[in-house]
Amino acid sequence: MEIKQTVVCLTALAQETRLAVFRLLVEAGPDGLCAGDIGARLNVPAATLSFHLAQLANAGLVSARQQSRFIFYSADFEAMNGLVGFLTENCCGGKPCPPAKSKRKKTLSV
Repeated sequence: MEIKQTVVCLTALAQETRLAVFRLLVEAGPDGLCAGDIGARLNVPAATLSFHLAQLANAGLVSARQQSRFIFYSADFEAMNGLVGFLTENCCGGKPCPPAKSKRKKTLSV
């Protein structure tokens, strides 16, 4: 991933609702979720959710597909892995990294 695309992705994720949506879609796996389910699970109004999904799609982090009368969104795992790869490319100066202990909560509420 190039630095400009990395900045676009990080900018899209630097907002609570978008980060929560992206994490939910990562958890959902390749099948994704329909927009209504995303909104219901995160308690986000449809118009607000539409705005945030568009931002994530413009950054290349999610994709949409029409299935019947529903639109399903899924995380773009290749883009996610590219972003993580870019961020960790030179981690620890090329030496193996020690295991990190997580100090954060596993859930994020919006």
